[in-house]
Amino acid sequence: MEIAVVGTPEFTLGFQLAGISHLHNPVDDEAMASVLRTLLNSKEVGIVVVDSTSLSRLPERLREQLSASVTPTVLGIGTEEDNTLRDTIRKAIGVDLWA
Repeated sequence: MEIAVVGTPEFTLGFQLAGISHLHNPVDDEAMASVLRTLLNSKEVGIVVVDSTSLSRLPERLREQLSASVTPTVLGIGTEEDNTLRDTIRKAIGVDLWA
């Protein structure tokens, strides 16, 4: 399974330098939603990393689908403090690693 990264070119650059090749740089929120819907149905992708700022601008229904998805697991990462990663890990393994 692959890791896919979705966000601005600045956000995906670090992942590209780390060797991840499945990168998506949508130009607007509509393209972002389209890419994420496609990745949700992809059999090759196991983890989707998304800029949390972009994630917060998506329609609520799509955010709920992304949050509920187990395969692929969707992780929102950003500079703002966010409990999405903590909640995702707790849901996946049943343990709160921060406690």
